[in-house]
Amino acid sequence: MDTIMALCKTLIDEEKVIQMVLSNVKKGVEKTYQKVEIKPVVIKEKYLYHISYFYEQKVKHENVEGEILLGILSEILGAYFKQGIVFTSAYDYQILFSKKGKGTLLRKAPTKFEMTLSHNREKHYILKDGVPCDFLQALGVMDASGKVYKKKYDKFKQLNKYLEFIEDAIDILKRDDGPIRIIDFGCGKAYLTFALYYYLVIQKGFQVAITGLDLKEDVIDYCNQVAKDLNYSGLRFELGDIKDYQYEGNVDLVVSLHACDTATDEALGKACAWHAKVIFAVPCCQHELFNQIKQPDLEPLLRHGVIRDKFATLVTDTLRTTALEVMSYETQMLEFIDLEHTPKNILIRAYLNPKNEVDEKKAVKTYVDYRNHFSVKPHIEKALGAVFINKIRLYNP
Repeated sequence: MDTIMALCKTLIDEEKVIQMVLSNVKKGVEKTYQKVEIKPVVIKEKYLYHISYFYEQKVKHENVEGEILLGILSEILGAYFKQGIVFTSAYDYQILFSKKGKGTLLRKAPTKFEMTLSHNREKHYILKDGVPCDFLQALGVMDASGKVYKKKYDKFKQLNKYLEFIEDAIDILKRDDGPIRIIDFGCGKAYLTFALYYYLVIQKGFQVAITGLDLKEDVIDYCNQVAKDLNYSGLRFELGDIKDYQYEGNVDLVVSLHACDTATDEALGKACAWHAKVIFAVPCCQHELFNQIKQPDLEPLLRHGVIRDKFATLVTDTLRTTALEVMSYETQMLEFIDLEHTPKNILIRAYLNPKNEVDEKKAVKTYVDYRNHFSVKPHIEKALGAVFINKIRLYNP
């Protein structure tokens, strides 16, 4: 093992790794992810390693420095995975571990010769600048030749970032028994809704039934006309309020981007009631808890309005994720787009646990303790309804 880790350290320190793949989980080890892929990337002129963890139904990603990567390798090589391969331009190094944990290192002729540091040097977008795309042209993002207008480039990058999240969830969303059912709350001009249809139908070949909901009648009329002109038959737009919206049956994906204040809670409540497999929510204008929060130890922080507002936002979104965990969802809070584009950039991503392996008692305690610590009663409880309240009463009478 020392020889293997010494080699890994040398290759990482000298930036010679083209790709690493770890696979073959040891028997008797509780499985989480099944495979790990590692590639070097350059982000903001910093040399990092992009790690992809492949689970049964999803993929998680992180970027780490070389030293942290070595620590991860020392923990999972041999103890978790029985084999790995490191590709360099000079050699392929195959790593094998026996049942007794003895490591073997084999050196073979190289099969990969070029290193692509794509993050900063050439971003590989799902939607490509220079390639004509019907909905982007219809919505005024690119011209007839496929060139993205300069003033719309931030929107173009936002759309691609959004589709990266969809791509990560594609194995969960795809169905064999009918269309993927999607509700987009507060769709607005529906750039992202059209992008979703284009990606799933035009690029991936799936059937979809997508509904965009908004409060503005002129926006709904406009979007329906664009969908008709583009022949996007599985996409429709309806006028309505999130709180009052009704839908028969379950839903695969619920999207709520920049719904104001408690409207985000209403969207999350609907998603849970429909047992949505995936939820994407980017909250906006979280004013609800601004005057509710009471915590003497934080008085030096809370007495400043601008800081109190930011803090209330973080508390609100954390309560939302912990409430979703009570409802059997696995949650993450991720950066949606770069900070310079908008201050509202936190994405709540939630996957329904298909085997209901959530420790409800622990989830309830986490939620209740956190809520009580700040002496608040958030709207998410009302939005999630009787099922949520009964879980709280069962484990926290």
